Amino acid sequence: MEVLASSSSASLSPHFAISYTYKNPNFTAKAATPQVLPWKPHPIRIVKAQLRSCLLCKRTNARNKLRNWSNIDGASKHYFLLQSISRLHKNISSKCGFFSISYGRFKLRRYSGTIQKVIDCSEKIRPHVSVLSVHLLVGVMLVMSLSVSVSKSPSWALTEENLLFLEAWRTIDRAYVDKTFNGQSWFRYRENALRNEPMNTREQTYTAIRKMLATLDDPFTRFLEPEKFKSLRSGTQGALTGVGLSIGYPTQFDGSPAGLVVISAAPGGPANRAGLLPGDVILAIDDTSTEMMGIYDAAERLQGPEGSSVELTIRSGPEIKHVALTREKVSLNPVKSRLCQVPGSGRDSRRIGYIKLTSFNQNASGAVKEAIDTLRSNSVNAFVLDLRDNSGGLFPEGIEIAKIWLDKGVIVYICDSRGVRDIYDTDGSNAIAASEPLAVLVNKGTASASEILAGALKDNKRAVLFGEPTYGKGKIQSVFELSDGSGLAVTVARYETPAHTDIDKVGVIPDHPLPTTFPKDEEGFCSCLQDPASTCYMNRVQLFAR
Repeated sequence: MEVLASSSSASLSPHFAISYTYKNPNFTAKAATPQVLPWKPHPIRIVKAQLRSCLLCKRTNARNKLRNWSNIDGASKHYFLLQSISRLHKNISSKCGFFSISYGRFKLRRYSGTIQKVIDCSEKIRPHVSVLSVHLLVGVMLVMSLSVSVSKSPSWALTEENLLFLEAWRTIDRAYVDKTFNGQSWFRYRENALRNEPMNTREQTYTAIRKMLATLDDPFTRFLEPEKFKSLRSGTQGALTGVGLSIGYPTQFDGSPAGLVVISAAPGGPANRAGLLPGDVILAIDDTSTEMMGIYDAAERLQGPEGSSVELTIRSGPEIKHVALTREKVSLNPVKSRLCQVPGSGRDSRRIGYIKLTSFNQNASGAVKEAIDTLRSNSVNAFVLDLRDNSGGLFPEGIEIAKIWLDKGVIVYICDSRGVRDIYDTDGSNAIAASEPLAVLVNKGTASASEILAGALKDNKRAVLFGEPTYGKGKIQSVFELSDGSGLAVTVARYETPAHTDIDKVGVIPDHPLPTTFPKDEEGFCSCLQDPASTCYMNRVQLFAR
């Protein structure tokens, strides 16, 4: 039976409705005629009227507010729930006093005996409100209590160390090539690290950053402490104190002892004078095994104060040898050039300009232009660009040098996990040597920016490549400085040659091999072109014919 009632005399509350279901064993359909009962003043009913009216208002207000609940911030939600509970508490505490408001947080006053109080309260309300309504009321309050408690999660202030860690995290988030971050949730890693990694000192923060980068499983993305960052910058600016070695990871496993491979030795440097060759394996540095050593840790060990010494254990072919080297300031003048006069007469005579490019530092493109101008003044009619043992350097310099030789065409495609994202090309406006015959010499010490240049010249049919497959480093890193002077070297992209060849771990394949005895210095190169009896002899037709 449903009872609808309103009161015109009770001014303590607005109109309200009370409904309940009453099970009578003698109830029949004939007795189902509804009756309207007159209102009789009753103190308890007035209290319940207030309660019921309050609940209706709360339900209406809550419905209106919850329509935009997802747009309300946590603090507002917390305030809304507390205000609602506080008003409900005032209305029902006299009969159902098992809630309390304490220090701005809603909680159960006592857990013991709560069930009995709920039962007692429901017995008092039952004649006026349905059992279902009471159960819903209690359930809603319990849920609200739990929601308020959970929503107020602990918070903490970010320290200076936390902020440095977040600066490194954001750098990787923005720049790293693999947006799956090696198959992990990068945001979740950040939250877990801030909660669990100790960052009370600068060294602990550096450790946390290194640990974060290690999850990417990318040896070329690494953290650089302030001194290492400064050293890296000096290396790209033209000078470095060390032994003159470029090193890398072996590209193939042939059963030989693990270690780091020599990519190239700077001409005239300590390692070059000691006879170290591309392909030699460094097994130990100062008795510390390189088996699990990263290339940048090894590079740091090879560098040091001028005049100090370092001992290397080298595997060269089947031979194991120990080499003591004295560190010195290695000048990184990136270009050497020479004019080679090839025998002939009349139109068959050739004046060949030989340019050896050893690195891509910030002086490289300017030095190549200067060498071309000097050789042009001596009436050269062909060029040889030697990129052997050039381990790379600054990516923009590689692009600029490609523009010197090309009148038009794509230089390189920059790709990420979703495909091509950028194209570097040229319209010929920067070309100064786009017409003369050009041969390019490469070997397994040719890496990184050198491979970009060699691939661009080969795929655009601008040059003929001689030598052996290059190193195969098909990824590009950018260096980012952090606020404390440290830095990150981050793999920002992979690249493809103009023919869409991915050279990573494969290298650029040359058009022709070079004789095994072909020399690497400019004097020896000229002799191989001039003396037909030499074992390295190549005539001009062989050098420039496709």
